[in-house]
Amino acid sequence: MARQALGKGLDALIKQTQEVSEMTTQQVMQAAPSGTTVQRIPVNKIVPNRFQPRRVFNEEKLQELAQSIKEHGLTQPIVVVYDAGLDKYEIVVGERRFRATQLAGLTEIDALVHKHLGDQEMCALALIENIQREDLNPIETALGYRNLMSKFYITQTDLAGYCGKSKAAISNALRLLELEPAIQESLQDGSITEGHGRALLMVTDPVKRDTLFKKMKNSKMSVRQAEDAARALTNPAKKATKGAKPAEVASFENDLQVALGTKVEVKYGRNMKKGTLVIHYHSLDELDNIASRLKNKML
Repeated sequence: MARQALGKGLDALIKQTQEVSEMTTQQVMQAAPSGTTVQRIPVNKIVPNRFQPRRVFNEEKLQELAQSIKEHGLTQPIVVVYDAGLDKYEIVVGERRFRATQLAGLTEIDALVHKHLGDQEMCALALIENIQREDLNPIETALGYRNLMSKFYITQTDLAGYCGKSKAAISNALRLLELEPAIQESLQDGSITEGHGRALLMVTDPVKRDTLFKKMKNSKMSVRQAEDAARALTNPAKKATKGAKPAEVASFENDLQVALGTKVEVKYGRNMKKGTLVIHYHSLDELDNIASRLKNKML
């Protein structure tokens, strides 16, 4: 069965959901958007979103939110869609609030109920809402992008538009999934940042990359230090007999490597007026990403 593109009404749905997320429960009850109702739903009738991109929920922050809900109530409703087959309400937006409500010991929760949402809309809204709240770690964001692109007919360009990101940002996020599992785990638990991950992608040799990763964690390198270390590994000093590469050429290579996320070499003759620019890639996906970045630079 062919994948279906996101419906034309997704932009309006995203805008509507954003507006609801900024309204108090009382405001939503007074002016529920078209095609929705506001209900107080038993907590045990609610199930998580199948497309929830978030995999890590900070327990300490959940406890803090639960305490706030105990004292002040839920200030914003969650958004759900009713599944008649299961006789359950599936969360569209607000799983963190739902979990905190459970921790607070409450048996009911205020919810904006959509009459119907397709899988595409469910997946997109769950991803976009979390991204806009900056609630996801880099790997969760990348997995969310990949999930949306693989399940539905969505290009990186379309996805960038829906999420309010540049195409380069989407491409950079997806490349993090090429990193080894141990590195991805560190990106998830916050022991290294997305900037550190991009620096590691500059090192294509797995052994050298692992060495840098361990050094990065043990010495608590800054992103700038990590980038410098990655450049040193990808552009080792030339042997003295051959002479050092001119500083302007090395700087040019480094700038391109950061921009393209891969090894770049400038090979030139004696007078440097002619030469060859070599851009390395290790998979067709990586080649596509490099081509996309170059096109974006030219537009």
